[in-house]
Amino acid sequence: MVRGKVQMRRIENPVHRQVTFCKRRGGLLKKARELSVLCDADVGVIIFSSQGKLHELATNGNMHNLVERYQSNVAGGQMEPGALQRQVAEQGIFLLREEIDLLQRGLRSTYGGGAGEMTLDKLHALEKGLELWIYQIRTTKMQMMQQEIQFLRNKEGILKEANEMLQEKVKEQQKLYTHLLDLHSQQPTQPMTYGNRFFSI
Repeated sequence: MVRGKVQMRRIENPVHRQVTFCKRRGGLLKKARELSVLCDADVGVIIFSSQGKLHELATNGNMHNLVERYQSNVAGGQMEPGALQRQVAEQGIFLLREEIDLLQRGLRSTYGGGAGEMTLDKLHALEKGLELWIYQIRTTKMQMMQQEIQFLRNKEGILKEANEMLQEKVKEQQKLYTHLLDLHSQQPTQPMTYGNRFFSI
């Protein structure tokens, strides 16, 4: 099923707005974590909800350190664009090579029994990487579960409101039915003859 194009305007229904906020916030934070892990980038995200609640993510260290780094980079002036791009590219290539090498050794040790070739530091690094991945998977799982719980709570609230409205309608129908019965019972009965028999109306 193809999803329709979402109109970029404020959602008027507060329940739908809250559910959308929770889903989109979770997706944004998940993408930020993935960017940090895949590219070894320091990512900081700051979100203020419509109620003023703060949500933040600092993938390496804390938000205060990231803000200080940002301010020092902006205030201290930057390198030439070409030199900065070369430096970033070289750092990225170096880090990717290290990560590929570490993953290859990890695969060899897992499937080929080559753990004896790895040093203690490399084994520690591999263990730390696996622990980080497990932590991120568990964090994502918990966030998804919390979002699902929040969605179900919102749905429960909507269903309760709908139930209350239906109960009010049933009460109104019962009052109307009782009123009609009262009116019918208050009408005087008139005898009517049909042949030799008498009927009351």
